[in-house]
Amino acid sequence: MFGDMDGMMAKLKEAQAKIEETKIRLSTVMVDGDAGNGMVVVTVTGNREVKNIAIDNELLGDKEALEDYLILALNKAIEKANQINEAEMAAAAKGGLPDIPGMDMFK
Repeated sequence: MFGDMDGMMAKLKEAQAKIEETKIRLSTVMVDGDAGNGMVVVTVTGNREVKNIAIDNELLGDKEALEDYLILALNKAIEKANQINEAEMAAAAKGGLPDIPGMDMFK
């Protein structure tokens, strides 16, 4: 009914291994989001883990502006990381999935 089950299971295991390798690699990919012309810069990994926040000294006296810029910079960095993560994970999963009719979700 499903053809070569052993072959399909091997491909699924291969896909799982590729996904795990991709997760490890994405932890080393750094992306920045900035706000206020670089007054706040947030660095996150491709796995969306915050690694660094840099704040210009000028903002330290303006709590409201600092909060606004932090939110903007975080959102920009996370959006970039999401795009990279989704593309890389889809590519890793697609490469190892067996050809099952109707299961073309990564095309």
